[in-house]
Amino acid sequence: MRRREFLSVFAGAAAAWPLAARAQQAATPSIGVLSPASAATSARNIAALRQGLRNLGYVEGRNIAIEYRFAEGISERLSRFATELVALKPVVIVVGSTSGIVSASKITQTVPLIMIGASEDPVLLGLVASFARPGGNVTGFMLTLDQQILGKRLQLLRDAIPGISRVGVMGNPDAPGDAAELRMVPSVAGQFGLQYRLLEVRTVDELEAAFATATREDLQALYITWNPVFNVHRARVVAMVASLRIPAIYGFRDFVQSGGLMSYGPDLPDLYRRSATYVDKILKGEKVGELPLQLSEWYELVINLKTAKALGLSISEAFLLLADEVIE
Repeated sequence: MRRREFLSVFAGAAAAWPLAARAQQAATPSIGVLSPASAATSARNIAALRQGLRNLGYVEGRNIAIEYRFAEGISERLSRFATELVALKPVVIVVGSTSGIVSASKITQTVPLIMIGASEDPVLLGLVASFARPGGNVTGFMLTLDQQILGKRLQLLRDAIPGISRVGVMGNPDAPGDAAELRMVPSVAGQFGLQYRLLEVRTVDELEAAFATATREDLQALYITWNPVFNVHRARVVAMVASLRIPAIYGFRDFVQSGGLMSYGPDLPDLYRRSATYVDKILKGEKVGELPLQLSEWYELVINLKTAKALGLSISEAFLLLADEVIE
């Protein structure tokens, strides 16, 4: 081959390389992740999702791409971020929280949505036809659907601190997930002989007023809902509870690891890890509407004994034996 012909062939091949690279890149399936919390507070959940994908042979940046959006506890961002993710044409979007899935489902009825951590009945919300056969573009892994978890937490709070009668319930009555839980409070609290005071927190700016009300009304304990605002501002919430010198129960162990007294709830990272199996099924062609909704399989009680001592509480040995983990 003469030099001129060689250079011509070489130039043509070189020009084709970027096209081939772009084609390969375009062929890499993309997953969207819409979190109601911050990147920092979602770190364990995201790590669990990545691990679940790796266990199934998917490695981010190699044979799969992941686009993240974190709402930082500001629910108004969810719709905009969902729109951004849908525009990227992902194969599937993993969505945290009830508010997140409600927002995303209004943006798309075609892109598969896997919800994680929702706590209100998706059938009543109009998201799915049934648990066994969702039928549309939504499926996922739920926290809970009934009064059992609410009742269990209030019971644990009362058993850990015998004699309490006035409890503050802190949540956002406008958020779909919290709204369902807060509607149950009157009947469930009554079953345990507890008076309750609803402390409304819609944004982080309302935290101060809520804690001021707790102080003014001399509440003896606090029940903190699953709302993402609390999770994003976890350290601040735990510090404010500590300043009141009253016990509180939370939904996730992260609060206890940050200095809260105790938590009872599902292993949220486990739900993210399990969601990878649905991502895999969808990538392999299964229809999201035929993947049944699932509930959390594991609930854990975590107690911070150091915090109990700081509050002057004497937690009985019998109660400590109920714990899945005691932080000392």
